[in-house]
Amino acid sequence: MKDLPAYKNPELAVTERAKDLVSRMSIEEAMSQLRHESPAIPRLEVQEYNWWNEALHGIARAGTATVFPQAIALASSFDPELLFTVGTAISDEGRAKYHQADKEGDHDIYKGLTFWSPNINIFRDPRWGRGHETYGEDPWLTSRLGIAFVHALQGDHPKYMKAAACAKHFAVHSGPENLRHSFDAVVSEKDLRETYLPAFRDLVKDAGVEAVMGAYNSVNGEPACANTVLLEKILRTEWKFKGHVVTDCWAIKDFHEHYKVTKTPLESVALALERGVDLNCGSCYYKLGEALAAGLIKEEWVRRSAERVMATRIKLGMFDPKENNPYANIPYSVVDSKEHSALSLETARRTLVLLKNDKNLLPLDRSKITTIAVIGPNADSVEVLKGNYSGTPSDPITVLRGIRLAVPTETRVLYSEGSHLFKDRVEALGRAEDRIPEAVSVIKAADVAVLCLGLDPNIEGEEGDASNEYGAGDKQGLGLPECQKKLLDAAVLAAEKSKTPLIIVTLAGSAIAFGEAEKNIDAIIHAWYPGAQGGTAIAELLFGDYSPSARLPLTFYHSDADLPEFTDYSMKGRTYRYFTGKALYPFGYGLSYTTFSYSGLELPKTVQAGESITVTARVKNTGTRSGAEISQLYVSVPDAGKGYPIRELRGVQRVELKKGKEQKISFTLTPRDLSSIMEDGSRVLRPGTYTITVGGHQGDERSNALTGTNVLTAEITVQGDSVAMEY
Repeated sequence: MKDLPAYKNPELAVTERAKDLVSRMSIEEAMSQLRHESPAIPRLEVQEYNWWNEALHGIARAGTATVFPQAIALASSFDPELLFTVGTAISDEGRAKYHQADKEGDHDIYKGLTFWSPNINIFRDPRWGRGHETYGEDPWLTSRLGIAFVHALQGDHPKYMKAAACAKHFAVHSGPENLRHSFDAVVSEKDLRETYLPAFRDLVKDAGVEAVMGAYNSVNGEPACANTVLLEKILRTEWKFKGHVVTDCWAIKDFHEHYKVTKTPLESVALALERGVDLNCGSCYYKLGEALAAGLIKEEWVRRSAERVMATRIKLGMFDPKENNPYANIPYSVVDSKEHSALSLETARRTLVLLKNDKNLLPLDRSKITTIAVIGPNADSVEVLKGNYSGTPSDPITVLRGIRLAVPTETRVLYSEGSHLFKDRVEALGRAEDRIPEAVSVIKAADVAVLCLGLDPNIEGEEGDASNEYGAGDKQGLGLPECQKKLLDAAVLAAEKSKTPLIIVTLAGSAIAFGEAEKNIDAIIHAWYPGAQGGTAIAELLFGDYSPSARLPLTFYHSDADLPEFTDYSMKGRTYRYFTGKALYPFGYGLSYTTFSYSGLELPKTVQAGESITVTARVKNTGTRSGAEISQLYVSVPDAGKGYPIRELRGVQRVELKKGKEQKISFTLTPRDLSSIMEDGSRVLRPGTYTITVGGHQGDERSNALTGTNVLTAEITVQGDSVAMEY
């Protein structure tokens, strides 16, 4: 080891190694490493490296890989353990693909180990096109799932990172997509600290996430990628973040082109580098040399950022012998393996939400069906399985194919596309609604009809990726595209006339509202973008091969009339925590094929401020079959609903029970779980009476009515003085 340069010595601290490596670089070489396409430095044995890679729900855009359900679907599992298992499979495949590409000298985009995932923005408005990349509307659930995913990506080795995760987009970012390069998100200190920052804080402080990506938008008057409060005060000083900050792609040019906080590209790169942006996705940092020559940046800023990004590469083992790094031995055979395909299927099963099941129509009895109609623009779509930021599935199972494989060979499966996804006709030379008559015909000829509606990532997604009449990937409303509304209305009428039971499967990354047609639909399954095995999971659910357990990670509203303006970042009237109206389907809601009851809620009647609380209850499967229940604990603080959230999720537990079996469940509430964010953004544990509920849903009036069950409720008094807490 004595003959090795310090940066190649595995026995030294990462910071020492990074400092040594950067000290050996010329300033031009150091600057070159701050671009997402970092060139090689042969004399230092630094390989070229492209930092841009994606792993939102599988290794994306790099060829064949296991495609898991989209992030919003993963969130509907309410299961951090599942997120960890999925994340582990993803990082295994990432490592295997990286080393294989490296052997072939392939250092192209999407081939690295720096994954710009997860997206932990809050899905505050269901019109946002990128909401399906998130874990939903709740900060606490987003945090728990994000922590599990980061731990899975980065691994637990004491010296090496398996892969580098990235928390994005920092911060206060959730549309509108068509304004994201010029929009100023104005947010109060309370909403900032209560809603938009908690998941970032937890991923930095509790999960040790390696990277943070800045957002495109401005926050309270400063671009997020040059925001003094976010980057300097909060991230680096308050949270002590030691990793690297990367821009969203080409965000720096917005400084001078849209926000006008600078006048030239040179001033923009200087501002970004000074504020602590270490890595530029885009091309602006090619101008760092000019900025240095003009006296706009300091050499010490360049070397500071270079040390941060090289520290990441050192942690990933890029300067050490491969035999030292256990992650370098993961074989290529894990990629798209049978085991990972099976995991994708199991994950899809756990993420399909049963929203409606009138008269227990579902599950269907295979033996009693001779003809089944499968209809709709999403019935045989591979794109709708994948979601955005996706890999290439080797054997995708659409809903139509899944149903065909699930029924006996003698069962007739009738198929009709029914309508285009968003255009008024399928055939360009045909008349409007050219496929509806066929759809009506197959409904009338069938014993049961499955209508597959919704969206797909081509019309719901990121500005630039999705281009449609909904507005750069965002939705103008919550309803289906007009052509699908007409198909649905025709299907409902045909089903009524022929007495054919009608099941709707919605495949979309966000909330869908059905309008008046909803009351005439017999059953509704919300399937999200369910991954490569989604069609199998949906078919199995239809025929009762397992019981559904997933819950909604966001509120389904009746219409956008229930919502504030899309551009309003205040949380008043938004999400289950502040919405005072009647939801179509509430956050935390989802049906099962069996039933569960709760009893024996126990917790102290009083507690001193600063002490933790143990809450226990019993849950029993009172139905006729085995199933899994998502037990949920909510807290309502003193004065809930009067400037404070109505209730907040503070505990989840997945419980699998055979029929008739019972299990004790336990939750721990810390002082932080009971604390409140005040108007000035401070966190305070206040004395007073707190309401605790435990059950299979929120316990709001709508959930009670939809499920026919109530939750257990108890009060606890926190005694003592108010306690100021660290944010």
